[in-house]
Amino acid sequence: MTRHLPLRPDIDDGIDRKVLTQLRARFMRINHGRRQRAMQALSSRQQRVLTLLPLLFHVNHPLLPGYVSAQTPAGLASFEPSTELLAEAQRLTRSFAYKPPRAPAPTPIHGLFLMGSLGTVAQAEQSDMDLWVCHDGALDSQARDALRRKCDLLQSWAASQGAEAHFFLIDPERFRSGAREARLTSDDCGTTQHFLLLDEFYRTAIWLGGRMPIWWLVPAADEHRYAQVTDTLLSKRFIRADDVLDLGHLARVPAGEFIGAGMWQLFKGIESPYKSALKLLLVEVYASEHPQVRCLSLRFKQAVYDGQLDLDELDPYVLVYRRLEEYLQARGETERLELVRRCLYLKVNKKVSKPPRHREKSWQRLLLERLTGEWGWGERQLILLDSRSQWKVRQVSAERQVLVNELNYSYRFLSTFARSRPADVAADSRDLAVLGRRLYAAFERRAGKVEFINPGIAPDLGEDTLTLVHNPMPRGERWALFSGSLGAQEWRDFAPLRQARSLIELLAWCHRNGVIDSGTHLSLHPGASDLSEVELSQLLGCLAQGLPMPLASAAEAALARPRRPSEELLLINVGVDPLKQHSQMNVHMTSERTDPLGYSGVRDNLVLTLDRITLNSWNELLVERYEGPSALLDCLSAVLNALPAHGQRPNLRVNCYCRNRAVAIVERIEGLLSELIEHLDSGEKRRYLLQIARGYHLLELAPGNVRHTALADLPALLEHLAQDRNDYSSLQVDRNALEGEDLTLILEAGRPACIQVFYRLHESDDQAQVTVLDECGVIWRIQAPFHNESSLLTPLHRFLQSLLYRRDAAQALEQPQQPPELAYYQVLPAAPFRAQRLEPRPAPVSEVSQRFYDVQAIVEPGNGARAYISLFCNHREFSELEHGEQLFATVARHILAQRGEEQPYPCYITDLDLSALLGDRQPSAVHYLRYKASLEEALNGALAAPRSY
Repeated sequence: MTRHLPLRPDIDDGIDRKVLTQLRARFMRINHGRRQRAMQALSSRQQRVLTLLPLLFHVNHPLLPGYVSAQTPAGLASFEPSTELLAEAQRLTRSFAYKPPRAPAPTPIHGLFLMGSLGTVAQAEQSDMDLWVCHDGALDSQARDALRRKCDLLQSWAASQGAEAHFFLIDPERFRSGAREARLTSDDCGTTQHFLLLDEFYRTAIWLGGRMPIWWLVPAADEHRYAQVTDTLLSKRFIRADDVLDLGHLARVPAGEFIGAGMWQLFKGIESPYKSALKLLLVEVYASEHPQVRCLSLRFKQAVYDGQLDLDELDPYVLVYRRLEEYLQARGETERLELVRRCLYLKVNKKVSKPPRHREKSWQRLLLERLTGEWGWGERQLILLDSRSQWKVRQVSAERQVLVNELNYSYRFLSTFARSRPADVAADSRDLAVLGRRLYAAFERRAGKVEFINPGIAPDLGEDTLTLVHNPMPRGERWALFSGSLGAQEWRDFAPLRQARSLIELLAWCHRNGVIDSGTHLSLHPGASDLSEVELSQLLGCLAQGLPMPLASAAEAALARPRRPSEELLLINVGVDPLKQHSQMNVHMTSERTDPLGYSGVRDNLVLTLDRITLNSWNELLVERYEGPSALLDCLSAVLNALPAHGQRPNLRVNCYCRNRAVAIVERIEGLLSELIEHLDSGEKRRYLLQIARGYHLLELAPGNVRHTALADLPALLEHLAQDRNDYSSLQVDRNALEGEDLTLILEAGRPACIQVFYRLHESDDQAQVTVLDECGVIWRIQAPFHNESSLLTPLHRFLQSLLYRRDAAQALEQPQQPPELAYYQVLPAAPFRAQRLEPRPAPVSEVSQRFYDVQAIVEPGNGARAYISLFCNHREFSELEHGEQLFATVARHILAQRGEEQPYPCYITDLDLSALLGDRQPSAVHYLRYKASLEEALNGALAAPRSY
């Protein structure tokens, strides 16, 4: 092997032009070797593309690819096409003839470079071509647009030749200042990198024509005074300015670039973990050296100056590996080093354990054999890695864990690095925020989230045969998945591939990771569940149809917003027969009451379990299971709360495949969901009353805050409806709730700013049921003796009028509020018959019969929870201060003394003042009615007590 002496140009001692010529020759020698290696791995048509590109940028000819117009910038600096190149162009277009310019012509294309993996050990058939077209900064916008159009046409032509090419226009002067295009390679993260991209360019770029980089001629030791060296070289004419272009130096890399590059590689690691792990570790090495970062491109340049021109050791990927090996060995991190070696081996993708396809081994294979020999890898390890295309769940899961651990370590390292240098790291940008969310969605572990185990590790995880087993546990059930077809007793001797607490969680995991596909044969051992093979097949088909895989990458716009559901799938009664006892007896129930939430005369609830599968806008797949008495309401509340207030709604589907009443169950839940969503979309506060079996559930419907309250029976419901509310919300009663109860008519008649009084007679016992629905929708109900309509309603009417008068007197005159309306209705027909209608009734006349007596009550705060009560009978005061515990007895004697009849009849509170208790708070009418009722109970109890004379 030819030995090359080190070259040590020193600007302080004087620069030798001969040394500069030798340096340029060394770089050109390496460039030539890399270009030859790149060409060897290309097809003949792809070779043609790479060969012709310098000529196509040098001339404008209508018969050649990429022609836009005669005015399109053309002319590659210092380029003279060879006879072979012109012959290749004529083979492409026979009519083409090259005419050299008679006089020196402008050369606005300063340089043409190929960068990336071509010419490296990692070059593959699918490797693309990233080409930098460095042009004169003096080009106007029209000329740049024409040149960009030419690049687009060349890109299309290259694609027709089987080559994926990407062209990037570079203005060297603007590039040096950092004002570059957002993307300069097909693997560029945008504006978060500059110097690291330049570092990659200098160590991977293959010069195709034009000016050479002046960076080659600046010794690595002088990088810190790059401007001084280049100025000396140019001003003292050691080199001509027309022979070089300047893209800048790498004396200092800002700390913020490591954050941007690291976050970008973490994102790339979602789909290409092996390649990203290498680059992430390189970022870690650089960051650990900051601020004295010695980039790999400087090592590459120093090696050339030192005369170390071995193409294998100067290969960009080998350079990366050697630096990572040095770093990890110094830290004693052998496991991470083994991962780096696997990443490099799989990136190169040459199967060393198998004989080569051709007799002569490629240079890439020879290099890889030498490296694996250094690493001490045996045949077994090589065979395992070479069979990666056949890896299944166990191997992929183990490898994914190692890769995710590495990515998580890198993320923690970068986070710590950013916190330790807040002054050097730019504030959060939109780019970094979006990347951070993408990583969060990919790697965050949380309850219910379906883990994706195959981020580009193996091409296919589909299993030929699997066994699905239901195995009840002491604290719940368990579903397990085994490889192969196992009998009812065999599976106990094997370790499962995966197990979960619910069947849908397990099936969703299989679906997300492609473990079960159309060719998989499933053996089922349902155990104590009611799952059948038919239902299992339907469930798998539902997942395949509703959640097609693989998922497209989440859009940047979606990641810029909070995550929201995009697909919602509700699966009801999975593996459960809601009428199992009848199925076992082969009996089919018939009943007029067919509501699945209150089926048959015993009002059975047929919705026993729900499994909710959600795919959100960040591409997270989540599974939740609901079971127990409140399963349906818990699930519906969760679904409704997840709905976005504005914008696109998720695709919501309900499915049920159980043995009995499946279609009716789906229709009922779909209709219920549709009705609830319609109420939510109204924009008003609303309530919805649902009956399940013999219990009631009241839903409070507000966007993002749907809640439900379970109420065991009708008395519990009435008690709940009687609780104070701050404002009005309408109440919708489900069509199957409160069957035979007049409460349905009353609740649905409610309206804001109205106090409504409903009464219904009981024919059998001269009683009436009085229900008040106040302006906030609060219910108050009592049973009262009925003599006639006037005696029933007048005391209540007078009390409500008094209440409204007090409210009106207390409000500010500047902003008067309209008092609530008073409305009266009779429920017809009389009980106990089923309620048919409400008949509006006029308000009772204001004059009170002589047997009624005006009694005003004033309640004031006392000591502790007890209140002080004062009663005024026709303006005569009776207070606890005077009568103590005998207050009501004393008032009763006074009232009786005023009556002319011996027969006692009820006394009513006609006015009530609670201002001392309430302060500025103004509760609704029912709050006063409850106080009124309690005071009347005490007063009438005293009236009815035996009198002593």
